[in-house]
Amino acid sequence: MKEAKTGRELILRLLYGGLLYLLLPLALLRLYWRGRRDAGHRRRWTERLGFVPLLPSTGCLWLHAVSVGEARAALPLIRALLNRYPGLPLLVTTTTLTGSRQVREALGERVHHVYAPYDLPGAVRRFLRRTRPRLAVIMETELWPNLLRQCAIASVPVLIANARLSERSARGYARMGWLTAAMMRDIALIAAQAEADADRFRALGASRVQVAGNLKYDLTLPDDLPERGRHLRRDLLGDDRPVWIAASTHAGEDEHILDAFARLRARWPELLLLLVPRHPERFDDVAALCRQRGFGVVRRGERRPCAPNVAVFLGDSMGELLLFYAAADLAFVGGSLVSTGGHNVLEPALLGLPVLFGPHMFNFTEAGERLLEAKAAWQVTDAAELAAMVDRLLADPELRQGAGRRGRAAVERHRGALTALLGCIETLL
Repeated sequence: MKEAKTGRELILRLLYGGLLYLLLPLALLRLYWRGRRDAGHRRRWTERLGFVPLLPSTGCLWLHAVSVGEARAALPLIRALLNRYPGLPLLVTTTTLTGSRQVREALGERVHHVYAPYDLPGAVRRFLRRTRPRLAVIMETELWPNLLRQCAIASVPVLIANARLSERSARGYARMGWLTAAMMRDIALIAAQAEADADRFRALGASRVQVAGNLKYDLTLPDDLPERGRHLRRDLLGDDRPVWIAASTHAGEDEHILDAFARLRARWPELLLLLVPRHPERFDDVAALCRQRGFGVVRRGERRPCAPNVAVFLGDSMGELLLFYAAADLAFVGGSLVSTGGHNVLEPALLGLPVLFGPHMFNFTEAGERLLEAKAAWQVTDAAELAAMVDRLLADPELRQGAGRRGRAAVERHRGALTALLGCIETLL
């Protein structure tokens, strides 16, 4: 029976690996195509095949954060590791260009950065030989069969940190059956955000799981952030205008936000929308959409103040989302009016903003529920509800400020994941 199971697993791995090798030309072509808009996509493409700079033979501590959201969430952990293990090189990998830029802007030369290899056995083996990690810390839920298998073969323990698993993702992994069970056996420890996440991992066959909490609650804000937010508002946005930020928006979502904004401008003609698309390649398209709707636009990159006839300030920069939150009165967090799963609602809450989000929050269920329970956030389903809730908050400063205070308190109450994760890492090292 065991031999049959092993045989099925081997066949699945061969089929999976073969499919990835067939798709490799398409993946490289996609990088080239995206490089037409931003040449950064084409640079260092060989790193994705495992051709990365050699690291010291003493080994390194490897942390993987897929994109900008995971990289930003990992910053408190990365800074703590730099302080705790100053003699151990810290390698941070990302999958996306935006994640790479987040790491570089936040950490500079304090860490080594390369792109993570594609999940091809040869690429992963090459990457591991050249970096010699003593421990792999993978943020959230980035589970790749060949990466996990090659780490196990090379005796590199893998910690899935800040792990989350939605019901939808769990169903997807469950359909892969034996391959998922094999991945779970290759993981040294899963540090889950919440008990529900831990239960879903256990149901998939993971045996080494513990609840450590959500690292996003351990975000620390720069001391000067509120002052810089006031300066941005005074110098560019307009001190005497209410400012509503719609952050991390996706394709198909901006239209709903602009519909809501058009309704609001009838009552609040001085209202400024601070619109921040999630992906840089959409900046031009979103600016064009705003102008098509008849709204005057100033882009952050223009570095000029908003005249009274400007309705939208487009945040077309990277690494400034916290600054934009600090300059606003209330926040809508995107990826939630479309079926993306939402984004980090804790950042605006920690800055004392009332938070709005849509119905699709399956990637941030627990965080959203805690803010709703604290009466620090409101969930809306469409443009009409969004406009009505923004209107209510603008008209009631006491409600707005009270929600902000409750949100900040809720975030601070649930800190502690950083300490738990450092304990896990110390044990595995």
